[in-house]
Amino acid sequence: MTDSDPQLIRHATIDDLDALAAMESECFPAAEAADRSSLCARIETYPECFWLLIDGEIVMAFINGFATDRRDLTDDMYEDAAQHNPQGDWQMIFGVDTAPKYQHRGCASALMRKAIEDTRAAGRKGLVLTCKDRLVGFYAQFGYEDEGISESTHGDVVWHQMRLTF
Repeated sequence: MTDSDPQLIRHATIDDLDALAAMESECFPAAEAADRSSLCARIETYPECFWLLIDGEIVMAFINGFATDRRDLTDDMYEDAAQHNPQGDWQMIFGVDTAPKYQHRGCASALMRKAIEDTRAAGRKGLVLTCKDRLVGFYAQFGYEDEGISESTHGDVVWHQMRLTF
């Protein structure tokens, strides 16, 4: 992506639900993917923590998560949107999804930069996410530090917890 690209980053609305649910199922195995009802609850509860990269009407990629005062990302957070605290110290990132045909074009990077910028502007302490071993280096390029293996076993997977502290 370049600055001259026509893509736009905006927050999600309920009208995006079908596209987001389809992309989530394309990007993650069933055991890890958020289902339609979970995505709906997330959009309804914290649309400001849902960043979408769109080109016209096409959603190319999205990042979502909520804010909380809890320091670590735990499995219960994925299914309980009500835990969102708009004044929370930490921005949790539950998913970074890029439609397969748009992968390796800088979409996730552009969204991550915007999520970091918005989180900093909101006065939070930083962001926390979990990722598979192969993605530790990707997130490290944004300043995230690997804190080791997460207590999360979401989807029966081994995750690294990554933290970007301002």
